[in-house]
Amino acid sequence: MRNAVFLLLASAILWSAGGILIKLVNLNPMAIAGMRSLFALPLLIFLLRKQISFKFNILYLYAGICYAFTVILFVASTKTTTAANAIVLQYTAPIYVIIFSGIILKEKVRFIDVISIIIAFLGIILFFFDELTTGGLFGNILALMSGVTFAFLVIFLRMQKNANPLISIVIGNIITVIICSFFMFTAMPSSISWVYLIILGVFQIGLSYVLFVIAIKKVTALQGIMIPLIEPVLNPIWVFLFYGEVPGMWSIIGCIIVFVAVVIRSLSIIKNSYKINLTSLN
Repeated sequence: MRNAVFLLLASAILWSAGGILIKLVNLNPMAIAGMRSLFALPLLIFLLRKQISFKFNILYLYAGICYAFTVILFVASTKTTTAANAIVLQYTAPIYVIIFSGIILKEKVRFIDVISIIIAFLGIILFFFDELTTGGLFGNILALMSGVTFAFLVIFLRMQKNANPLISIVIGNIITVIICSFFMFTAMPSSISWVYLIILGVFQIGLSYVLFVIAIKKVTALQGIMIPLIEPVLNPIWVFLFYGEVPGMWSIIGCIIVFVAVVIRSLSIIKNSYKINLTSLN
C-alpha cells in the first residue's frame, strides 16, 4: 500500500502542470481536450497491447464516460475562469466520494479520512483566499461539475480493483477524442503549443493516469482522491518558478496546512501497511 501512496503523489505532480499548460495553448478548450487525449492514446494503447482481448465490463464504459467529462470540463473551466477557481472547485470531489463510496463500494470511511479531508479542503480554500473570485460564473459551474464526474470516476475505477481499470482510461480518451473531433482541426496550434499539447497528453494525463489506476487498486476510493490533494497546491508553485509570482501569506499558510494533512494521512497509510506486513510475517 505504501507504494500506492507514492504513485498517487506522482500522479498529482503530473496533474498539477495542467493549469499552466492549458492556459499557454491558444486553442478552443474542446480542441485542447481532444488533442490532449489523442496524444495520450498511443502510450496507453502501448501499455495495454498485451491485454487487447478482454471480457467487456460495463464499469469500463461508466468510468470512461466519467473520465471524458472530467477532462473536458476541467479544460473548459480552466479556459473560462481562473486556474485557481477551476482546480479548487474540482477538488470538491472528495466530498462526493465520502457520500457515495460507502453506499456504492461499501468501503468504511475512517474518522481520520474525514478529518484529513476537512483540514486539507480548508487549507485549499485558504490558499486561494485572495484568488477565488465570483467572476467567470460559467467556468466555476463547469469546475464544480468536473468535481462530480471526477469523484464518480474514482469510484468506478475502484470498483475495478479485480479487473483492469486502464481499459477505462483508454475508452475515456477515445470518447473524448470523438466528442471533441469537430473542434480539433478548426485552427492549428503554434509550434510551441504542439509541444505543450504533447506534454499534456503523454505525461499530464497519459502517464499520470497509468500511475493512478495502478494505485487505486490498492487504496480506498477516498484515499485515492485525498492524497492527490497536493495538486491544487502545486499549481501556484509552478507559477512562482516559471513566472516569478510570489505567493502571499495566506497562500503559504494554506500550502502548509494541505501538505501537513496529506503527509499525515500518507504516513498513516504507510504505517498501517508495515503493520499488515509484519503481522503476515508472524
